[in-house]
Amino acid sequence: MDMTSETELRVRKIRYGTVIDHITAGRALDVLRILGIGRDCKDVISVVMNVPSRKLGKKDIVKVENRELKPEEVDKITLIAPNATINIVRDYKVVKKERVSLPKTFKGIIRCVNPNCISNSPREPVQPILHVYSENPLRLRCHYCGRILELEDVLRQLSSG
Repeated sequence: MDMTSETELRVRKIRYGTVIDHITAGRALDVLRILGIGRDCKDVISVVMNVPSRKLGKKDIVKVENRELKPEEVDKITLIAPNATINIVRDYKVVKKERVSLPKTFKGIIRCVNPNCISNSPREPVQPILHVYSENPLRLRCHYCGRILELEDVLRQLSSG
């Protein structure tokens, strides 16, 4: 008997939806929060964590049936999984495969953590703008006040909605 087929974990193919591969190990649950996927989700969601990967050492994978990601969702995922690939699946075939890339600027996705920043003032019609200050570790700099946001600041916002 072939040992690999007996010990290997199999996750079934999806007919329609999105496969997010090469997620930074341990971040799959953050991806689910970003996508607003919780206990009330009726579609099949497959999550595989800490899978061996030649490129990353370890990686996570999330399969979301019956849903294609919106561009703003992809941008949010890019913040916590800069090596991710997004695969769009239709009729069991990958019809689009895209490697995410960290934009140099994020507009309206993350808010500045400085409560006194003009972008947080209800009287000012200013959209938050954050520039990538550092990729590894992730640090974003507010366009208006210069405050630096760390990865934990970003995760807190993305996880809360």
